Amino acid sequence: MDGGQWTHLTAPVPASGTGLVGRDAELREIARLLARARDGGGALVLAGEPGIGKSDLLLAAREQAGQAGFRVLSSVGSQVEAELPYVGLRRLLADVLDGADLLPDTQRRALLTALGVLDGPAAQPFLVALAALNLLAETATRTPVLVCVDDLQWLDRPSADVVGFVARRLGYDPVVLLATSRTQAGERPVPADLPRLDLGALAEQDARRVVEAVRGDLDASVRDEIVTVSQGNPLALVELSAHWRTGPPGPATGLPLTERLEDAFVGRLRDLPAGVQDAVLVAAAESTDDLAEVLAATALLHGAPVTADDLEAAVVTGLLRFDGLRVSFRHPLVRSGVLQGTGAARLRAAHAAVAELLTADPYRRSWHQALSVDAPDEQIAMRLESHHVMALQRGSVVTAIQMLERAAQLSVTPDLAGRRLLLAAELGFGLGRADLVRRLLATVARTDISELDRVRMTWLEEIFEDGEPGNAAHVLSLCAGAARAAEAGDLSLALNLLVGAALRCWWAESGATARSRVVTITRSLRGAESDPRYVAALAVADPVREGAAVHRMLYAAWESADHDVDADHLRLLGMAAHAMGEQSLAVDFLDRAEARLRAQGRLGLLPQVLSLQVVARIDLGDWRRAVQAAEEGVRLATDTGQPIWTAGTLAGSSRLAALQGDVRSARKQAAEAEAACLPKGISCFLTVVGMTRGSALITEGRFTEAYDALATMFDPAQPCYHQRESYGGLGLLAEAASLGGRRAEARALFAELTQGYGDTPAGLLRVQLHYADAVLAEDEDAGALFDRALAQDLTRWPWPRARLELAHGSWLRRRRRVAESRVPLRSALATFEAIGAVWWAEQTREALRASGERAVSARSKGAVADLTPQELQIARLAAEGLSNRHIGEQLYLSPRTVGSHLYRIFPKLGVTARGQLAAALRGV
Repeated sequence: MDGGQWTHLTAPVPASGTGLVGRDAELREIARLLARARDGGGALVLAGEPGIGKSDLLLAAREQAGQAGFRVLSSVGSQVEAELPYVGLRRLLADVLDGADLLPDTQRRALLTALGVLDGPAAQPFLVALAALNLLAETATRTPVLVCVDDLQWLDRPSADVVGFVARRLGYDPVVLLATSRTQAGERPVPADLPRLDLGALAEQDARRVVEAVRGDLDASVRDEIVTVSQGNPLALVELSAHWRTGPPGPATGLPLTERLEDAFVGRLRDLPAGVQDAVLVAAAESTDDLAEVLAATALLHGAPVTADDLEAAVVTGLLRFDGLRVSFRHPLVRSGVLQGTGAARLRAAHAAVAELLTADPYRRSWHQALSVDAPDEQIAMRLESHHVMALQRGSVVTAIQMLERAAQLSVTPDLAGRRLLLAAELGFGLGRADLVRRLLATVARTDISELDRVRMTWLEEIFEDGEPGNAAHVLSLCAGAARAAEAGDLSLALNLLVGAALRCWWAESGATARSRVVTITRSLRGAESDPRYVAALAVADPVREGAAVHRMLYAAWESADHDVDADHLRLLGMAAHAMGEQSLAVDFLDRAEARLRAQGRLGLLPQVLSLQVVARIDLGDWRRAVQAAEEGVRLATDTGQPIWTAGTLAGSSRLAALQGDVRSARKQAAEAEAACLPKGISCFLTVVGMTRGSALITEGRFTEAYDALATMFDPAQPCYHQRESYGGLGLLAEAASLGGRRAEARALFAELTQGYGDTPAGLLRVQLHYADAVLAEDEDAGALFDRALAQDLTRWPWPRARLELAHGSWLRRRRRVAESRVPLRSALATFEAIGAVWWAEQTREALRASGERAVSARSKGAVADLTPQELQIARLAAEGLSNRHIGEQLYLSPRTVGSHLYRIFPKLGVTARGQLAAALRGV
């Protein structure tokens, strides 16, 4: 696209229609977004109440983009289609699906399976989203693309998730995404992280311009009444002006504006011939805009043919739009008004007519059949239950739940209804939808179900309460359910319940009795010892006392693990290793889990893996990769709707920022994490927040305050107390005590703490305690303790090793062994500079200068330090030989986006080719 085609886009889109009156600022914003597309796209959601002018702005953008040479792709959400997975995405991509052959095979199959083009197992939703992103990016290599989505709040959930995924990743491809969404109560909210432009009511002057443009012959008093009643809503202004003779309703009606407009639309419908009314009703009840299908179903409902010519009456009255192939409503309020204004019996008849027509589409047919009856019907219920599997295969868990819930309503016996609702609740749990699960379980509780189903119900009732502090009753309830499940022979359910109980013990202190019960029930499960859930339940429930046993299990699992181990099993083993404080092994398991989750497109579990990696890599000293994991982890946790992992990753990120000297950012992130965790009492993350504050105070030289802040993490009465998570703060506490002159006080505290740790072999605890023993000892006793601490295998622990070397070098200098002190100090300085420990690096330089070392200065800021976390991640993968496409598959980016990043990475690193990246990144 040449530059000349863009020049007119810097001017506002012309407001030629009444729907665009008073929208100059919004038009300019859209024009700027389109004009920037040649340098990289972007997204914008136009939000507001019904009739506020969102669709008019979208239409204006389509016209301007078409004139500028864009490829325009469109979709629209509808209330009826909201139950059909990926129907909105299929409409959006219909004209470019032939380009799917250019996608990697796994993405192509995922996309085409989700859209129903190919048969196959259920595709991972985020693999579908990545495929859609790359298909749009591929299309944009030939011409810029404008993606228009009208009524995002009604788009089916899987399609809406894809739209959100794509919107968050635009920036380097010439793709612009514009969407409209309602903002009234009860509608699906606009995702908070998407760029949004709220459309307000028109100013009175602009409202009068609209009325005059529509009906300039109206009396001034009528115009005043319309302006008052319409409340600045453009659609209301147009509709009430055009039909004022019917008596524009005044404020005394008390009805919301949208209801008044819906009534007006339905009123017009009643004036149409009966056959046309039936066609409009079928179009409203249908899940497609196929004109031929609407007319065929209308004939069945009406008992006589209705032609496209007959529909002209509905077009003239402003209800419908159609061409030779498609029929649509002029405004979403027309559809909702028709559905709400139609009697229940007549609406069921419309669904029955559609169902009768859909003999070749059993999936859609079963849904319309289910909506056509008002009494139990086991045959239809069975078909719905069967077809919910197809919804899962197409990637729509929400649709599957709705099918099961309707099947329960049509069930002929309470036990069948209960079983179907319980299955729906389990699917809701997989979505993380606590509200949905609780509503379904409340209904299940009123039905007769088996004892084993009662246990499943207990699990689902309790599992969302993991963050409640100190609630041992919930843990014991889950353990009792696990015992009953085991007795009934359902070992998998028992293990799921125990992992849930163990997590409750981890998030917040539940007491020794609860922890012991989880361990006892877990150990009673014969034949489950090799199951990762068994290992995770023991480790997470009681990492201190079960540390030795879990240690053996984990290393046995690592030695026996092969390439076929499930990614979720690896995640559980990584979680167990982290829980017991074996951070290097945790990283090994989590890295393998991450790779497999990425390859499979399973982003739902990836934020959990990344959050655990952040903490483990901080403890070890791999801070650059910790930064990468934190940045991506927060983004993906937001993408996948997992607020607990957003908070946990933020807490880890804040701790890292404090250690690297970015105190302002550290405290901001810590406050955000604390605000999310404190009300729920999630003490494990609050402990990390405590470490952040202590680290920030140390870097500011406020050692006494740092000691006081860190000491609260070891007080069981404090909300930030977590016995295992506090391992990482032991060294900081000892350091603050040593530098703040509180060694004696700290030694007493450590003596008390050590008694509670027992003989657990946790690597993190061992490293931290050896460091604390050495730095808190009197100078004359410290030598042997430093020797013992440095004799450990610290190959994979550069951060603790460097701090030991700094403390040891400082001790040697104080003991007048100046020449000897320089060796550990030099080693420490190299590590601190490499990982970005700014304050500790400066302390080491001062110690070296005091030892007589010459030419000790801060290392110049390396080129690698100029890279963002994502750029560093891309550079690493490129250095390993991965192509742009393969990097994009790993990081859920388009190949063009990867290429744009590399374009900026090369000059930062001073390289000109991919082959030079490995050398530039060596040692990082």
